[in-house]
Amino acid sequence: MILDEILAETRRTVAEARLRRPLADLERLAAEAPPPRGFAAALRAGGGPVRCIAEIKRRSPSAGWIRRDADPAAVGRAYQSGGAAALSVLTDTPFFGGTLADLSAARAAVRLPVLRKDFVVDAYQIVEARAAGADAVLLIVAALADGELSALLGEARRLGLDALVETHDAREIERALAVGAEIIGINHRDLATFKMDMNLAAHLRPRIPSGCPVVAESGIRTGEDVRRMREAGVDAILVGENLMRAPDPESALRALLGGT
Repeated sequence: MILDEILAETRRTVAEARLRRPLADLERLAAEAPPPRGFAAALRAGGGPVRCIAEIKRRSPSAGWIRRDADPAAVGRAYQSGGAAALSVLTDTPFFGGTLADLSAARAAVRLPVLRKDFVVDAYQIVEARAAGADAVLLIVAALADGELSALLGEARRLGLDALVETHDAREIERALAVGAEIIGINHRDLATFKMDMNLAAHLRPRIPSGCPVVAESGIRTGEDVRRMREAGVDAILVGENLMRAPDPESALRALLGGT
């Protein structure tokens, strides 16, 4: 299963990172980082248009290279001009071709809050994210036991970061809410099989309290997709591959959000 492979590689990478840079050094850098921007606040549609988290994504295990030589600062500015409410930056190198330097470069170029999109399995990665300037981190319920999820959520809060807690079914939503998740993502793509169910967000949205921002992830390609998410009560969408493949990401994002 690709998720298991990614998680094993991530744990190996984190162990190597700890040897190169001790946690105490990262904590100092995190303390010196600019104050976090309000990621959760940026996602609250409040009955208005669906907000977009636009993603900087060089490649993926399923799609291969999407935009190998992407300039994260330039793409980030294009997304901001195109109407994004926040950015997501893939920082996994082995499987997605991203780095923390991509996140730092994108954040420095925009006024938007920025999510570190990675497979977080260790509190070290959350301190690492804050030191790089992240405003939020992704926590994937399928990748974590309840105790791990709770501890990592607490670490994000300690550092002033929001956490997008990603789910894929009703049980995972229950687990996320039980540990106090305040932003719930619903991924249309099953990380175990990579199969897509574009009705999943609409099906699961009623299980989430109305005051909790809900983010629909994966497979959103058209204005009709966005309209369906809005009608389902979704607050925000996370879109990457479709925008990264476009010759002009700014225009592609405007077209995606237009009329919604």
